[in-house]
Amino acid sequence: MNDRSQQRRPATFRLDDPSVVVTEADETGRLGRGTIQITPEADPSTLPVPVQAALPARRRFPWGALFWSGLAGLTLLGVGLGVVHLIEDLFARSESLGFVGLALACVTALALAVVIGREAVGLTRLATIEKLHQRAAAVLASDDRKESRVIVQDLLKIAHQNPQLARARATLESQAGEIIDGADMIRLAERELMSPLDAEARRLVSSAAQKVSIVTAVSPRAAIDVLFVFVAALRLIRQLAYLYGGRPGALGMIRLLRHVIAHLAITGGMAASDSLVQQMLGHGIAAKLSQRLGEGVLNGLLTARLGLAAIDVTRPLPFAALPPPKLSDLATDLLRKKDDEEA
Repeated sequence: MNDRSQQRRPATFRLDDPSVVVTEADETGRLGRGTIQITPEADPSTLPVPVQAALPARRRFPWGALFWSGLAGLTLLGVGLGVVHLIEDLFARSESLGFVGLALACVTALALAVVIGREAVGLTRLATIEKLHQRAAAVLASDDRKESRVIVQDLLKIAHQNPQLARARATLESQAGEIIDGADMIRLAERELMSPLDAEARRLVSSAAQKVSIVTAVSPRAAIDVLFVFVAALRLIRQLAYLYGGRPGALGMIRLLRHVIAHLAITGGMAASDSLVQQMLGHGIAAKLSQRLGEGVLNGLLTARLGLAAIDVTRPLPFAALPPPKLSDLATDLLRKKDDEEA
């Protein structure tokens, strides 16, 4: 039999025909005469994807960390040895001077220990609030009821020192045993605990934006404008952190400022500039105000945008049940303030 006779001629058939048999590609067996065999092709999404084995990363020796650790150790040893020599010289000169120097050294060491402890507590508290924000976002997605109760208890511990939240704490504690879903419990905690804090945060941001707008409008030097805006931004971030339960120190402020700038760059860089331009053009600032007043309003809007980013970073719960504050609302208040000043 030649190859031409082995080739099957095209034919038409119905899928519900009893003579049509669907088989897998790996099935073997002899079919009856007149039976039509159909073998479906494999779905490309189910085919195994060849994964190239990743080469293990070469671990390099941490020379940089070793250098800074050694330098810090040498600096501490040098300072300590210098203090010891100073106290010995004071005792050699006069016993009373030696005791005075020893007392001052003890007071300095005690103050340094307290400062280090406060910085450590502040960093720990900021890390707790950041993790609480992430856990709440995860519960909103997973609706985990047990985890939501744990988050509410952690929130109550943070809000325990705020007398404005006494009624909200009592409401949450009374409803802790109710049958409420995890996501709904987080939304309830947000409405009870975050609502008064959000109103105060909006007032702080609006007040800081107005101060920056006024000062930069009347300031004669650009250096004074930059310095005042920087100080006002740091003060605003610290106030918002204290409002939402954080107690940042110097290192905590550096960490918060870095997070705020990163959040601003990721979530609101271009959007902020677009909204600012729309606000400036929509209200006709160029036609109604002078150049200095226009620059003051723009600096105020930038400060407000920074404050909104700080709210997102320092808030222990994500915005789910409550609407987030918008830059357009703060800009409207700021422009209304300018109109009142002109009138």
